[in-house]
Amino acid sequence: MTNGSRSSLVYKVRALLLGLVGRVQWLPPLLGRLAVGLLFLSTGWGKVHDIPKFTAYFRTLGIPAPGFQAVLVGYSELVCGALLIVGLLTRLATIPLIVSMIVAILTARLGDLHSLWDLVGFEEFTYLALLAMIAILGPGPVALDHVVVRSLESPHPH
Repeated sequence: MTNGSRSSLVYKVRALLLGLVGRVQWLPPLLGRLAVGLLFLSTGWGKVHDIPKFTAYFRTLGIPAPGFQAVLVGYSELVCGALLIVGLLTRLATIPLIVSMIVAILTARLGDLHSLWDLVGFEEFTYLALLAMIAILGPGPVALDHVVVRSLESPHPH
């Protein structure tokens, strides 16, 4: 096999693989939304159903107005997690969750933070990074946001 034919084979294989990847570009945003959405739906559900326990935890962290904050965080996680799962108001839904993860790192995890390596090892940082990607890249085509935008762009009969 000559260098030219090897090079041609490499380009053909590359084109084939890129074509296959192109057909499933809808999958990563969906999986990312489902992973983080299900996580927050679950944690929000737990917090909402035991506000006194969650309020007490916030007191130990020295968070101001712990009762209010516990309700706010619990319902934010529950509602925004559900919105991420279905892909509705997706970018907007990431904002409270991003804030929540930043606050979690600065309160509950601050004592464990000694270096950049510690930070990137935190689950909260992973969720923060995934939420930032969703906020910037959007929900992908398998989302209610996509359906809503398409319906707004299509002409409505009078």
